[in-house]
Amino acid sequence: MAGLAHGGHAPVIIPLLMGGSALIIGATIDSLYGLIPFFGIFCLMLSAFFANFWRDPDRPIPRDEGVLVSPADGHVMFVRRERAVGRRPSKDELDSGACESDLLTGDWFPEPTSNPLLFETEQRFEAVAKGQESENDVYRAAVFMSPLDVHVNRAPFAGTLHRMEHRTGKGLRRGPFVAAYKKESQYNERVRSVFKGENEVFVEVTQISGALARTIVPWLEVGAEVRRGQRYGMIRLGSRVDLRVPASLFTPNVCSAEEQNPSHPKGEFVQAGSTILFTPVSD
Repeated sequence: MAGLAHGGHAPVIIPLLMGGSALIIGATIDSLYGLIPFFGIFCLMLSAFFANFWRDPDRPIPRDEGVLVSPADGHVMFVRRERAVGRRPSKDELDSGACESDLLTGDWFPEPTSNPLLFETEQRFEAVAKGQESENDVYRAAVFMSPLDVHVNRAPFAGTLHRMEHRTGKGLRRGPFVAAYKKESQYNERVRSVFKGENEVFVEVTQISGALARTIVPWLEVGAEVRRGQRYGMIRLGSRVDLRVPASLFTPNVCSAEEQNPSHPKGEFVQAGSTILFTPVSD
């Protein structure tokens, strides 16, 4: 049902009541040199801002067979074909001395998992050059969410929330917090969710905090059944969401900012749950 997202009622109602009360007091008792009405107007403006931020409109969900919808509202920063070249190490691999270490992104084992398309752990990806494609490639679509966009995130397809993990920079309890519109923000504080659909198809959705957004709020637990377009969490204030899908199974269906299309200079604007990001590959 359309309205406010979970956790949004108190931030909207409290400033609204405070602002209304201040205006009534200022008009009937004492304005205190105009300060009380000014405070009341400020509270009403704050309530309106929070109402806009926490809004959660209903969306028409496409019924096309096999499509993946956008998990977030915003502009598509890029759509890239990538390949896994490393992964988070096990304890034995970490002790072996064969791992690579980065100050902020942590430790990496320089080989992908045996089946990168299962997204069993966080992996390190690099772009695939044209003519070097393989069956284990993925497409990654990155959606930048400005502070004015709807911040409720939705499941890209029907299935099960198979895996979820929280990541931060190495040795950090929070962060880092690079501006979400920069490519380096992929290693900001983030929550990586893996959805399992029909025929053992897995997709990875990563909610990434930005310079302003510092709180990622999942609403579902691992094992939960989800419908296509179902709400499953949100990120507060400006942020970014990345969707990775098997390149052998899906084809991009949107225009990104990297394509420099005059019709979409910032990338195509997409809506969570409604816009089709990927269509199935034709047999």
